[in-house]
Amino acid sequence: MVSSDKYTDFCNWRRGERAALAPWRFDLQLFNGEKTEDATPKRREEARKKGQVARSNEVNSAFIILASFMALKLLAANIFEELSALMRYIFSDFLLQPLTADGFYQLFLQVGLVFFKSVGPLLLVVAAVGIGINFLQVGFSFSLQPLQPDFERLNPIGGLQRLLSKRVLVELAKSLLKVAVIGYFIYKFICREMDILPAAANFDLRQSAAHFGDMVIDLASQIGAVLIVLAAGDFFYQWWEHQQSLKMSKQEVKEEMKQTEGNPQIKGKIKEKQRALAMRRMMQEVPKADVIITNPTHFAVALAYQADMPAPRVLAKGQDLIAQRIKEIAKEHNIPIVENKPLARTVFQMVDIGGWIPAELYQAVAEVLAYVYRLQRRRMA
Repeated sequence: MVSSDKYTDFCNWRRGERAALAPWRFDLQLFNGEKTEDATPKRREEARKKGQVARSNEVNSAFIILASFMALKLLAANIFEELSALMRYIFSDFLLQPLTADGFYQLFLQVGLVFFKSVGPLLLVVAAVGIGINFLQVGFSFSLQPLQPDFERLNPIGGLQRLLSKRVLVELAKSLLKVAVIGYFIYKFICREMDILPAAANFDLRQSAAHFGDMVIDLASQIGAVLIVLAAGDFFYQWWEHQQSLKMSKQEVKEEMKQTEGNPQIKGKIKEKQRALAMRRMMQEVPKADVIITNPTHFAVALAYQADMPAPRVLAKGQDLIAQRIKEIAKEHNIPIVENKPLARTVFQMVDIGGWIPAELYQAVAEVLAYVYRLQRRRMA
């Protein structure tokens, strides 16, 4: 038998063990607020309506730069001719004319027309590429919510937090990488063209313009191609960050399910009330029955038949306690109760409340009804 001193020592040792393990205990409910669940379709739709989509500005910039210089290469000859014609008009015809308001008006129209012919196609290409790339990234999405004023942004503490946020650091790293890449290509380009630049001084204006234009477009094409590669990586990063920002906690998922599908407790109470109403309506139909067919304890089916009916009709049915209640109501209203185990079970399983007896059960039900009608005639006699 263990002495009281040894028992006291054992209890003290157990208390010391629990105290030592106490700092290592943690509550699993603390992790309930962590955003570990993927966003639900409703959360994604709400974010899209707010203008929160996975989109990379680097993709737009890269494709616009590349498309602009490619279009400039195709339109360079036309732009050069238009500008040359304008210069010839200004330095010849315009200067020889008297300086009048009508002359300046004609000059203004001439400059606007040249601008439209030379720069207009280039602007259309840039606009088309920008809209097309945006559509490919996010599809059709229109929201004015990002344009609404947000006074929280005026908070200096919040501004400092955004200044030191991960997004700002990532954008800084991307900018430094782009500067390094563009600087490298410009350096390589200058080193390669250094020997050709002195010889270009002997070219005429048209040859010099064509040569320098080809140089610039070649450099821009190389930079644009590299920027597209960097933009592809940025797009996947923006997509990943967008998915992370949409993640939800387990509690948020539960609350959303309650909002969309309803509170399970409330739904359960509603269904319970609906069942109670249906049961009450069914019990009100029992006094109209001609006969109650029983199992005799587990099943009860209330049948009614009139001359204008196509077949006997099930007014009510139940099992166990409901069956007992049906029989009690039948006794209160002097409705015959007939025991027929196979028929009661078959009708209970095959026919819904308010349904008609199927043809294969006509014979069995007709025998029961005939028996009931004979009892009624005897009672009346």
